[in-house]
Amino acid sequence: MTTRDPPSPSGLPQALGAYILWGFMPLYLLLVRQVPAFEFVGWRIVWTLPVCLLIVAFRGQFPAIREALSNWRALLILTASAVLIAVNWVVYVWAIQQNFVYAASLGYYINPLVNVLLGTLLLKEKLSRAQWIAVGLAGIGIAVLAAGALTTLWISLTLALSFGTYGLLRKQVEVGALPGLTIESAILLLPALGVAAWFAASPQGSSFDDSLGLSLAIMLGGAFTAFPLLMFAIAARRMDYSTLGFFQFLAPSIVFILGLTVFGEELHPAQAFCFGCIWIAAAIFVWDLWARRRAAKPTPVS
Repeated sequence: MTTRDPPSPSGLPQALGAYILWGFMPLYLLLVRQVPAFEFVGWRIVWTLPVCLLIVAFRGQFPAIREALSNWRALLILTASAVLIAVNWVVYVWAIQQNFVYAASLGYYINPLVNVLLGTLLLKEKLSRAQWIAVGLAGIGIAVLAAGALTTLWISLTLALSFGTYGLLRKQVEVGALPGLTIESAILLLPALGVAAWFAASPQGSSFDDSLGLSLAIMLGGAFTAFPLLMFAIAARRMDYSTLGFFQFLAPSIVFILGLTVFGEELHPAQAFCFGCIWIAAAIFVWDLWARRRAAKPTPVS
């Protein structure tokens, strides 16, 4: 009797969990809607660090953190990436608070295409014909949005460019997702405490002292930051990255549906046209990833 190797974990549950949590993040932000965006991001950083440290301790990843901290180049890059992710969080939280949900959703639809462009321009990666078509369609949609909904275009572009550049910088350092987020949170801790202290000293006072329910909701931001990223890191190790690309449009799709239903935001013609272009571009992009992955698989020998 022959024995079979045990099947390796697929990573599918972790990928779905990460993107579903990211997609439903606007519902969580409704709980803390009265907290100013800057203050909330400050508290989010403060409460993300202890959650990250607990998970790092559980996973035994302190050696990875010590190694990164001893590398000045890695620290400089992580400082830059920390600033970018803080900007991304502030803009995203503010957009949801102001009911610009479609603009936030569009930013993360554009993000994969921004990654492709950054890889081409800065990492000298080659684009396939299908990818160039996808980028061109996205460009047409953004151009129409610029003409018809200019007031919210900056939100989408800031989210896409900040997160795209964040990912590009993180590719330059050999630090895992969770140790990297831990170091970034530590770098941002003093500014975050400064922001929290500034709001506490203002006439309106600290939102953290408003009520027990709101304080607990603010603390929950740490878990909502760390756990999806941990699941994403596990999925990225267990799945082909091109396969993982199939799931990256799930979160902005959920956000779009929430904008249409829960938030009741009006969808303007320019936004609708832009979303149509982005969806077609995303479909081409995913199809190209799938086709190239199939072509790269070795043909079984009979």
